Amino acid sequence: MDNNRINFDIQNLLADFKQVARLAGVTITERDITIEKLLAPHIPPNNLPAGKMAVYVFTYNYKCLKVGKVGPRSKARYTSQHYNPKISQSNLAKSILKSKKDFGSYELTEITVGDWIKRNTDRLNFLVNAALGVPVLTLLESYLQCRLRPRFEGFASQR
Repeated sequence: MDNNRINFDIQNLLADFKQVARLAGVTITERDITIEKLLAPHIPPNNLPAGKMAVYVFTYNYKCLKVGKVGPRSKARYTSQHYNPKISQSNLAKSILKSKKDFGSYELTEITVGDWIKRNTDRLNFLVNAALGVPVLTLLESYLQCRLRPRFEGFASQR
């Protein structure tokens, strides 16, 4: 187990996913998925590397908040949208603002929530070789959602 607010073994999680992919008829090599760990306080990535897609995970106080995915041409979703509640219809910042009392901060606003996320959440980026294709990306996202049970997943009406 990592010695921080991430309460799951990342390498075991990835090894298990490789078994899931194998059951789906896909072989994943060591080079196909790399992990970038951004511990709080973190700086959001400034780009999505060329030839990569990603599944990202936000955690706070040992709990998974959000799991999402981005294709190879989704730079804004990967780098900035989850830190600004005004920038997209659904993002982590909006979800936190709706539940701010649960995070012990009634003072969170549309202006301050992005900095709060950077200061208080850990972020894992699973960088996936784009040549594997979107079905593998979607499989990884679904697998991580099932395993990590993020608090903010889907629409509130679906929870």
